[in-house]
Amino acid sequence: MRADYKELDNTKTYLITGAAGFIGYFLAKRLLEQGCRVIGIDNMNDYYDVALKHARLEDLRKPDDNTGQFTLIKGDISDKEMVNFVFNKYKPSIVVNLAAQAGVRYSIDNPDAYIQSNIIGFFNILEACRHSKSVEHLVYASSSSVYGANKKVPFSEDDFVDNPVSLYAATKKSNELMAYTYSHLYKIPATGLRFFTVYGPMGRPDMAYFSFSHKIMAGEPIKVFNHGDMYRDFTYIDDIVTGVERILCNTPVEDEMQAQHKVYNIGNNKPEQLMYFIESLEKALSKVTGKSIVAEKEYLPMQMGDVPRTYADTSELERDFGFKPSTSIEDGLMRFAEWFVGYYGYC
Repeated sequence: MRADYKELDNTKTYLITGAAGFIGYFLAKRLLEQGCRVIGIDNMNDYYDVALKHARLEDLRKPDDNTGQFTLIKGDISDKEMVNFVFNKYKPSIVVNLAAQAGVRYSIDNPDAYIQSNIIGFFNILEACRHSKSVEHLVYASSSSVYGANKKVPFSEDDFVDNPVSLYAATKKSNELMAYTYSHLYKIPATGLRFFTVYGPMGRPDMAYFSFSHKIMAGEPIKVFNHGDMYRDFTYIDDIVTGVERILCNTPVEDEMQAQHKVYNIGNNKPEQLMYFIESLEKALSKVTGKSIVAEKEYLPMQMGDVPRTYADTSELERDFGFKPSTSIEDGLMRFAEWFVGYYGYC
């Protein structure tokens, strides 16, 4: 662990964009439980079920569970005037940019949404940090998708990542370049986080494990791409949040270009074969419902923009922050299944 490592400081103000999103919600909840002041921004778009976003926000507003103070601003980070207003009014010390148009496959048919949110929106956040006198650290979401179809595994932060295979991946790589430039020019300490297939309760319904669960419970076939020959470094949400939490109050060391910028992988460092993942999900749903559940499977070729394998090298995260994700796929899917069956009323 770094010699200058600092614990979370609950006297600071934390701004989280995408606060009603999956990772944003769990991070905000963790900070509120520790007495922090959290300002959230979210546009509440309908990319997936808005009711789930409202359920997350309702939980964040429960006074019995959270000792911190939570404020939500409904707005889009592509609205520069709104972003500047929030920075000027609340003067955040730590900014966590999680707002983005997510999803590799959605970017094939809806490219405009990715440019608007992931490029213009992130530019507005960078500009606001540039002109702010309060911001001490910008932490932002990148993605394992920047590694594209790299064949060298595990994926290391030092790997060549200039061949993205989806527009989503290209926007995330662009974010890293933009953040580095602003760090170099305007001395903004910035840390990018390459998340690896995050899953868990209250997750994103567009993710495979979530849509699989709905189809399995409805007795419908699930689509298994690349005929099941795919591997993903599935990372449980609590591990993701712990990794982010440890980074928040620790700015990167200046490099030879006088830029305080660093990128970390946050993954489970253990890729799972897709068929084993499906088998584990079937077992979890079976145990929770008390029924024998086996999915009907439709085997298909690889989808455009997808990659056969993700695998995180997390040695830098472990070296600097003494943390390595460790939740097994069996434990993580069991916790998801318990929430999923209860939330949607499957019996």
